[in-house]
Amino acid sequence: MSTRFARAIAHALLRRIGSGSLTVLEDRRPPTTFGVGAPHAIVHVRSPRAWRKLLRGSNGLAEAYAQELWDSPDPTAVVRVAARNADALDRLRARFAPLLVPAQRARTLTSANTRRRRRRDIAAHYDLGNELFELMLDPTMSYSCALFERTGMSLQEASVAKLERVCGRLDLRPDDHLLEIGSGWGALALHAARTRGARVTTTTISREQHAHTSAQVQRAGLQDRVTVLLEDYRDLRGRYDKLASIEMIEAVGWRHFGTFFDCCSRLLAPDGAMLLQAITIDERAYDVEKASRSFMNTYIFPNGCLPSLGVIEREVQRRTDMRVAHLQDITPHYVQTLRHWRASFECNAQRLAALGYDERFQRLWRLYLAYCEAGFAERRIGDVQLLLTKPRWSATAATDLANVA
Repeated sequence: MSTRFARAIAHALLRRIGSGSLTVLEDRRPPTTFGVGAPHAIVHVRSPRAWRKLLRGSNGLAEAYAQELWDSPDPTAVVRVAARNADALDRLRARFAPLLVPAQRARTLTSANTRRRRRRDIAAHYDLGNELFELMLDPTMSYSCALFERTGMSLQEASVAKLERVCGRLDLRPDDHLLEIGSGWGALALHAARTRGARVTTTTISREQHAHTSAQVQRAGLQDRVTVLLEDYRDLRGRYDKLASIEMIEAVGWRHFGTFFDCCSRLLAPDGAMLLQAITIDERAYDVEKASRSFMNTYIFPNGCLPSLGVIEREVQRRTDMRVAHLQDITPHYVQTLRHWRASFECNAQRLAALGYDERFQRLWRLYLAYCEAGFAERRIGDVQLLLTKPRWSATAATDLANVA
């Protein structure tokens, strides 16, 4: 495809912007603005080669940005404009979705969710180096949505508030044994043991996370309260009073959401409860997105998939005896969380470069953080906390729940 033809197609698509506006600046061409009003974004096309890339969807957008074929003073604004106008594209893609089913099935057969493959996919993101995450996250090393409960809270304070919320929702007590699926860097396990006196078993399949969390447990002198495993959730055994999984379900894969909830229910005591924090996608976009190749599940979270809230509820009903006892939408807090992460990432650009994270990597991650912030800001994606309870979960806990903010 010629550059001229690609530019013409791209301009035709941009003329369909119905909410927000985008100004395109390109050498030796007058500025062109598409759409009207806020949010307003500016794109500098640095090379004509960008136009052919941009017609390849989010993967092409990311590749072109990583190669510096286009730039923007505010990539988040660019993605916000795109998200504002995604509905029309979703409807068009949905019409052709049935045609993609054979390809989706073939891709599933060639990329089975084996334990080895899952470890490799997790390592591709979470084993990039603990130094990277230390420079981006707050001292708790929480890599999930924080809760900014009052104006002026620091990211660390908001992360601790989220950990408190999780423990409070679960009514976590000293005689409880908490299972955490997806350790992260140990923030919840350490907090639950320190503040509630609970026993905690936490598991991850990231070797970097396992090493960091194990070292933190040793440093805190909590070896008698916290056990850190390097095991796939499907291989876990035993029975636990409470279970927490914080933004881990996105790595499970769309064909295995039912298996995940089945395992969680099997591991919980008859009077147990589970706190699930999940990044979700709009139900209307789920069927198209679930097996598509996108920037996020190609370059950032290989083979990841966001569930919809409807899918979560259906799989819980179909595969478990749990029910949804409480649901809270915390999406607005993720916009603030990501702004903090992005600011820290930008502030530490030189240190990251010295550690070997080159310009291409940093541009991809800059776009990743902007992509997520825009998605949450425009409600293209959301973040929820669900309390899932077993049949014999106590009425006392239900009463106490009403008192948790």
